[in-house]
Amino acid sequence: MEESPAQIAAEEIVQRLRAEGYEAYFAGGCVRDLLLGHEPSDFDVATSAHPDVVLKLFERTFAVGAHFGVVLVADEIDGQEIVTEVATYRSDEAYTDGRRPESVRFSGSAEEDVVRRDFTINGMLLDPQTGTVLDYVGGQADLASKLVRAIGDPAQRFEEDKLRMLRAVRFAARFEFEIEEQTEAAICASATKIHQVSRERIRDELTRMLTEGQARRAFELLDRTGLLKEILPEIDRLHGVEQPPEFHPEGDVWTHTMMLLEQLPAGVSAMLAWGALLHDAGKPATFQPGPGRIRFNGHVEVGVRIAEEIGRRLRFSNEEATQVAALVENHMRFGDVERMKASTLKRFFRLDRFEEHLALHKMDCLASHRDLQLYNFAKGKYEATPSEEVRPALLLTGRDLIAAGYKPGPEFKRLLALAEDAQLEGRIHSQEEALVLVAEATRGQR
Repeated sequence: MEESPAQIAAEEIVQRLRAEGYEAYFAGGCVRDLLLGHEPSDFDVATSAHPDVVLKLFERTFAVGAHFGVVLVADEIDGQEIVTEVATYRSDEAYTDGRRPESVRFSGSAEEDVVRRDFTINGMLLDPQTGTVLDYVGGQADLASKLVRAIGDPAQRFEEDKLRMLRAVRFAARFEFEIEEQTEAAICASATKIHQVSRERIRDELTRMLTEGQARRAFELLDRTGLLKEILPEIDRLHGVEQPPEFHPEGDVWTHTMMLLEQLPAGVSAMLAWGALLHDAGKPATFQPGPGRIRFNGHVEVGVRIAEEIGRRLRFSNEEATQVAALVENHMRFGDVERMKASTLKRFFRLDRFEEHLALHKMDCLASHRDLQLYNFAKGKYEATPSEEVRPALLLTGRDLIAAGYKPGPEFKRLLALAEDAQLEGRIHSQEEALVLVAEATRGQR
């Protein structure tokens, strides 16, 4: 595997630290990924050098967590800005907030540094010059056995940082590993304590689970460990909610939603992924078992409110919250695409990120009846319609109406929409024709 600029930068840091007489190794997730044959997204360095030494040795540094032994070292390689985290060997003192230690004690021992870390597969060190792995916790064996195992006492590891419970789930899903038995038991026992973690950190972990290519596996593990009902009770409620078999032969709403998540590829848009998760969140509250067939009247409107509440609770950005709610709000509209007037269809195509609406509809179909007729119709029309026909320059504006002698008022909106519909449908092609249309619509009113 060709070395990335991030790896080159980390190797140079290791060499410089060793030249000054200090120990230095690659540490954590980058070691795990290299041993798995994956390209790490970033590299961390662990060293016996104290933060003040690191700050002096390198030209561009940032002491973002120097009191915890962490310094960021910046470099430029092949025109690319690279930032590497360099952490001093340490042992952690007491954790009181379920997130980070109150203080740390710097150590000269690599082994002492490793045993404070979260999971064995993240607890290995690598000498980049010789390729030698320092493994004090059995990480290589657990990689081979495909296990996510807490280092030391699992209950203590999760008591120190409650977010580790979500990270265990994410790693198990991402790498298609199992969670080691005692580690999973400790998660189940501590699941109710996940609320000590900030909402932003929970959101970020969930988003990673949804976008790393193993979303179904992640959410099934969240469910199995009891974490799901704590952080997303709205999704936990999908269990056992029956659906009409003629439209949903796959089963209940939970099964349907998991089948959608299974289709999310690695690198998918976070907004589309959250839209897929939440698209039917309104069904439990609107379930009506009969007569005739099961119905969910109003489930879209309820689902939008749920999506908005989750967006607020997990502190989505305005852009994210708006798009996720829009995906939920519009996912049933595809049922009418073949009957829509040209103007209505073109307005549908104007939705922000319409490709995501298309993608959600396709996944929705493939997770139920598997009939892609409406999807193919909408996709074909969307791709065949030039953007200038979807959003043409308007033939008639409010100023034009005023210039023609119309008085501004509530009627303006209807008249402008009337003219725009006719334009989108190809019934008028000039401002003069638009004014004639408006004149006919207001005959006897002026």
